[in-house]
Amino acid sequence: MKLNYYKDTDSLYIDLSSKLSTNSREISEGLVLDFDAEGNIVGIDIDNASRKVDLREISLSKIPSETERLTA
Repeated sequence: MKLNYYKDTDSLYIDLSSKLSTNSREISEGLVLDFDAEGNIVGIDIDNASRKVDLREISLSKIPSETERLTA
């Protein structure tokens, strides 16, 4: 999973999978879910992110030990 914040557009994109998005659906104003060909969620796009989520802190909890790799 990757978090990508774009300051110039104030959008946050959360990559949940390396699969390509083939369909998108806006579920509420400024919140778009991207889906792969099988209908699985592969990404989340949040417009005006600084007004919707606290971008100052990211907290991870209960991560399986096999995936405990964090890069800065």
